[in-house]
Amino acid sequence: MTQQTPDTSGAPIGVVGLGSVGEALLLLLHAAGHAVVGVDTDPDVLARVATRAKGTPAPDGTPEPVLTDDAARLRGVRLAVEAVPEDGAVKTGVLRRVTEVCPPGTPLLTTAAGLSVARLAIACGRPADVAGLRLFTPPAPGGPAEAVPTSLTSEETTAAARGLVASAGLTEVEVGAGPAADARALVLGLLNRAVALCAEGYASHEDVDTAMRLGCGLPAGPLQTLDRIGLDTAHAALTRLWRRTGDTAFEPAPLLGRMIADGRLGRKSGGGFYGYDETGAPVRERGDAPDETGARTVRRVGVLGSGAMARGIAEVTVLAGHPTVLVARGAAKADAALASVADSLTRGVRRGRVTPAERQAALDRLDGATGLDAFAGCDLVIEAVAEDPDVKREMFAALGEACDPGTVLSTTTSSLSVAACAEASGRPADVVGLHFFNPAPVMRLVELAHAPGTDPGVLATARAFCAGLGKTVVECPDRTGFIVNSLLFPYLGAALALLDRPGADDRVVERTDAAVERGFGYPMGPFALLDTIGLDVSLAIQHRLFDHFETPDYEPSDALAELVSAGLLGRKNRRGLRTTAR
Repeated sequence: MTQQTPDTSGAPIGVVGLGSVGEALLLLLHAAGHAVVGVDTDPDVLARVATRAKGTPAPDGTPEPVLTDDAARLRGVRLAVEAVPEDGAVKTGVLRRVTEVCPPGTPLLTTAAGLSVARLAIACGRPADVAGLRLFTPPAPGGPAEAVPTSLTSEETTAAARGLVASAGLTEVEVGAGPAADARALVLGLLNRAVALCAEGYASHEDVDTAMRLGCGLPAGPLQTLDRIGLDTAHAALTRLWRRTGDTAFEPAPLLGRMIADGRLGRKSGGGFYGYDETGAPVRERGDAPDETGARTVRRVGVLGSGAMARGIAEVTVLAGHPTVLVARGAAKADAALASVADSLTRGVRRGRVTPAERQAALDRLDGATGLDAFAGCDLVIEAVAEDPDVKREMFAALGEACDPGTVLSTTTSSLSVAACAEASGRPADVVGLHFFNPAPVMRLVELAHAPGTDPGVLATARAFCAGLGKTVVECPDRTGFIVNSLLFPYLGAALALLDRPGADDRVVERTDAAVERGFGYPMGPFALLDTIGLDVSLAIQHRLFDHFETPDYEPSDALAELVSAGLLGRKNRRGLRTTAR
C-alpha cells in the first residue's frame, strides 16, 4: 500500500521543547506569520513563552501560538521540530511520542547538535520522516541553519526541512557534521575561558564582552552568547566534550555551575550574566561612572615608532585634532611614515571616510622627527616600537629622561609587561598600557592596562584621551595578553591542534574556517585570523603567554613554529595557512 502524505495546507508547525533553541524558533516562526504549537512539560516555561509571544510582532491574522504540555495537540501539524536537551534517550523518547501522534509522512526535524541524526531517525521507527535542523546558536532573523537529511530521509522531508529554514527567515548554510562539531568545540572552549576570566575578577563581564566584540569582530560577546545559548545547555555541552576528550579546556568553569544552581540560566530565565525583562529584552545596566579625578588635558601627542601601528595611531590622533610628532630611527623612516599616513588619508577621502579639508588639516598637524627631544611639550607619548622586552625597556628609560615632567607615557604592547616599561622609565606613576588594535584607524577598541604603580590621574587622562579619539576603552590590570589575547590565543591554538588530530581531514583548515564563519557569524575563521595577525607574531605571542601562564591552553604550536621556519608568515608575505603567494 502506498503511503499517503498528510494534507497539511494551512496546518501549524509544532515545536517540542521550549528551551533557548525551541523558544527562539517558535517566536521566529510566529513572527514570520506561521501558526505554531509549542509543547513543554514545564508550566513556568509555557508562561514565559506566552508572555514573550505577546510581545513579538507578527503579520495581521497570525494566530497566537498554542502552548501546551500535551503532545497530543501536535496531531495535525504539518511539520514537527524536536528541540529538547542534547540527550540521545530523551530525544529518542520525544521523537517516538511525536510519531504516535503525527501520521506517517509528517516531517520530523531534530535539532541534534552532536548526536547522529541517522541513529535518532532509526530509533524513532520512522527514518524516512526524520531530518536534522542544525542550529549553531538559538536562531535569530537571518541567522544560519543547516538542513541535515540522512540517506534514509525522504525527498518530501528534505524539502520540508529546507522550506522551514527559508520560511522562518533563516539563512541556509552548508557546513557538515565534522566541521560543525569542530567549530562548536572551538567556540565553547572560548566561551568557557571567558567565564573563567570573569570569575577571576580580572575584568567585568561587560568589559570581556566589549573587548571580544570590538577586538575580534564577534557578532556578540562570549558571555552574551552564553546567555542566549542557556548556561545549563552550555554546561551540558562542555561536560560532554570534557568527558569524551579529557581536555580540561572543556571542564566547565565553576562559576557556570554556581549560576545554574542559583537559577540564573541566561536569557530564558530572565537573568544570567545580564538581566532580561519579561519580553526577553536585555535590561540596561547602570555601571559606576569612570573616575575622572586628576585627568590632564592632552593637546600635543608624541608617537615613537614608524611601523604600521605607529603610523595608524598617528593618523588617528591627527584626525582627532591633536598636533602629533612621530619619531623614527632615521629621517628616511620618518619621511616614509608620514608619506604612508598621507596615502592612507587619501584612501580615506576616496572612500568618503574623511573630506579633503579634513585630510589636509590632519597632515598639517603631523610632523616627523628623529630624536626624542622632539617630544618636548607633548602631553602624552605613545611607544609603538618592536614587541621586544629589551627594546621597550631601553626606549622607556630614554623617554623617562627626555619627556617633560607630567607627560603620560604609554606602551602599545599586547603581550609584554607594562610594569617593566614603567620601572625602566624611572617614573612608574606616569606609565600605562594603551593596546590599540590593528589597523588603528578602523578598530574601535583600546585595552587600557594599568600597572600597580600607575597614578589614578594618569589612568583617567588616558581614558579620556582614548574616548576623544572615538575609541571604546576596556580597562584591566597589567598581565600578559590582557583580555583579548588571553582568550583569543587558546582558541587559535586549539584550531591548530586539529592539524595534529589522528585522521585529520585534509581540508580541515578551509572547512573549519567556513564552519566558524557560516555557523557562528565570526568575521573570519581561526586559520584566516592567524594569517591576518601574522604567523610569526602569533607564535611570539603564544610563547609569551605560555611563559606567563604555563598551562596547556597556551602551549606554542609545533605546526605554527614549522610554518614560520619555512618562511610562511601569513598575509604580510602572502604565504600562510590560507594565503598563497601570487
